This record gives sequence, C-alpha cells and structure tokens, in this order.
Amino acid sequence: MTKDPGADHVDRRRLTIDLAFYAGCLIFAVVNTALAEFYGYRVWANFAVAGYGLALAHTIWLALSARRGVRPAGALGSRWIGIGAIGLFAMILPLGMLVIRRLTGVDWLITPISWAAQPEVWVIERSAKLLLENGTPYIDVTALGRAVEVNDYTPYGPVMTVFGLPRALFGGGPVADALTDARWMFALAAVACVLVSLKLLHWPKIPVSAAQLAMACPLTALTWAVAGPDLAIVGLLVLSFALATTGRAILAGLVLALVISAKLIVAPAAVVLGVLLLTRRGPRALGGYAAALVVTTVVLHVPVYLVDPKAFVEHVFRFPMGIGVLKSPAASPLPGHLIASLGPVGTAISFVLLGIAAVAILIWLVRRPPATGSDALLRMAVGLIALILLTPATRYGYLVYPLVLLGARLAFLADEHRLAGESREAAVVPGKGTAPPAQQSATSS
Repeated sequence: MTKDPGADHVDRRRLTIDLAFYAGCLIFAVVNTALAEFYGYRVWANFAVAGYGLALAHTIWLALSARRGVRPAGALGSRWIGIGAIGLFAMILPLGMLVIRRLTGVDWLITPISWAAQPEVWVIERSAKLLLENGTPYIDVTALGRAVEVNDYTPYGPVMTVFGLPRALFGGGPVADALTDARWMFALAAVACVLVSLKLLHWPKIPVSAAQLAMACPLTALTWAVAGPDLAIVGLLVLSFALATTGRAILAGLVLALVISAKLIVAPAAVVLGVLLLTRRGPRALGGYAAALVVTTVVLHVPVYLVDPKAFVEHVFRFPMGIGVLKSPAASPLPGHLIASLGPVGTAISFVLLGIAAVAILIWLVRRPPATGSDALLRMAVGLIALILLTPATRYGYLVYPLVLLGARLAFLADEHRLAGESREAAVVPGKGTAPPAQQSATSS
C-alpha cells in the first residue's frame, strides 16, 4: 500500500455509492434464498450472496483504506474487483449449475419450485422445433382440444426462435442438451453485442458505474442465470444505437428490425433512432435506415404470418396486450397493473396515462432531438420506464431494459468525451486544423 495524501474526496464518494449498491444487492439476494418462488431464483441467490458479499467486503476495505489516506496498490485496489466477483458468483457459476440441474427434466411441470430454467427458455426452444416442423413457431391455441395454458403461448416475434434452433437441431442427449441450452445462446449474443458495440466506439474506458447498472445489478445477473432472452434483446438494441451513432444507418435499421422482430417492447426505439439519425446525419441517412428497418421487418414477419395469420396475431399481439384467449399472467404490482386492477375504468385510465407519457416523450424528442448516442439512450430508457410502469400487463423484470440502457449510456458518454478531447487537441496542435486566432475567438463566443 502507498500513502496518497492527495485529495480523495471523489473516490470516497464513489466508494460510498458502491457500498450502498452492493449492500442493497446483497439484501436482495439474501431475501431470495428463502422467499423466492422459483428453484432457479434460489440457486442464483445462494451463489449471488457470495458474489455480492465479496464485492461489499472488498469495497469496505477500500473505503477504510481511503479514510486512512492509503490507496491499495495493484489490481486489488481496483473497484473492478467487486464487478469480477459478481460476474463469477452471480452469473457464470449459477448459470452452469442450473444448466446441469435442468438435465433432471422438470420442464413443463406446474411446480415452480423445481424449475431450473424459467418457462421462456423452454418456450423458445419449443418454438424453434415448431418452426422447423410447421413453418411457424405459433400453435392455434383454440384447436388444442383442451384448456389453454399460459405456456402454450410464444409471446415473441419470429426472430426469437433463432436462439432455440441449436437445441432443436442438435439436442437429444445429456451433453448435447447441456451445450444447447438456449441460455448459452442468449448469453453469447449479449456478450457479442457488447463487444461489437465497444469496438464501434473505439473501446472507451468504461466506468465502474456503467458495469454496475448494466451487469452487476441483480435484475441483470438473475436474468442471465435463469432465463436470458431480455439480455440478448437489449444487447442487440444497444448495438443498433452504436451503429446509428457511428453513421451506419442501414445496418442500424437492419439490427433494430431483428430486435423488434424478437420482442415488440422495444419498438419505440425505431422513432428514437430515426430522430437521432435525422439530427446527426440528415434525411438521406434517415431514408436508408427506414428502408432497411421496414424491408427487414416485412421479410422476417410475412412468411410466418402467412402460414397461420390467426395464431400469429394471438401470440404476438393479443396475448401480450392482455386481450388473448388466455389473459397474460404478467402482473407485477407496478402502477399500471394496480390501476388496471380497479376494473375496466382502471384499465382505460392506465392506457390514457400511457398515452400521455408517450406524447410527452415524443414532444421531448421533437423539441430537444438527441444529438448524441448517449442522448438517444437516455430518451429510450425513460420511454421504456414509462411503458413498463404504466402498462396494465407487465413484469418488474422488464426493468432490466432501462437499467442496461442507462449503463450503456455511460459507456457512450465516455466515447463522446474522448472525441471531444481529440477535437480540442486538434484545435490547438499545429497541422491539425488549427484555426486562426480571430476565427478561434469568433467560434468560441
């Protein structure tokens, strides 16, 4: 350890925030070890207690060292140690454990306390098998010859079935089933999207707070271990923002079409990215983006729709909206659901509030259009928060979307600060576009 008599006020403030964050995460994990309804949640929680506990202990040590005016030397003095502990104990290890535990065969049972994977994992794997057999991942729930069950539904767009294809094509034995668990596909897609996005942004220096929001938060870590589709979708969403920010308008439209064709909850991103591209790149970029978005969406949806239009509408639109043959069980006690629970009038009020929020965000977009990727991510996050809180049928787990987007925003800000610094250097270094003194004075006023 080395004495660091220099002011450490900023570090102490950050460590205080870290302490509060890790303590809250640890409490969440401890509560879930005993009270969680699902087996997978409890397995995750037992591992996560170790991860968050180590992160908290390390942060306490850093905070005590800072109070003594001492800064630990080497890697152990990094705030990233806590993030690493969470990544190992709250994400990688519980996922591996649950994949192995799933081989005992408890899917499709009405016993949540035995599920080693959440229903969305099995449903998506089944949808891929149905797509290969019937040309559509959606079954006609009115022709089952029995009462409809919630797991008969596949409330996703056609693209989501891609993550279940490895299981449908290569599964069958214990080893094959373990290796083709859809959660690996979700995780690989999420990681790949993060890496490609960072490469597009020229590998910015990521703040620890960004990793805390986007990765270490219990909603993200838990989703990673027990389910995963939302992380793959939000990863693709961030990638589409990175592509748009770096001027790749057509690719941004193509990737966003994949995102929307997997889960409709992110459809508002089409407007946000369109405004961003119009502001930064002009009408031509907007046109290319819109063409790619529309054409790709049509190509992805029309073939499946034509096979069974009724089933497509029932699964993709009616069921998630709560107006299908079976009512969606998404009923977290968020404001929209609580208001809708008052009856038809309450449902109408929740939709009115949702409409007001949508109009307010649209006005925000028009009056103060996003000029940077971080601006656009902020608007998208706020829009999703409003949607999740005010929709009558929703789950608190969907809050992982705005959390990841806000974490990504901090990474985008780091890249924007780098570019701003390079611009300032170019303005003063001879041979790099130095402006004459008179011009510098005029442009700086």
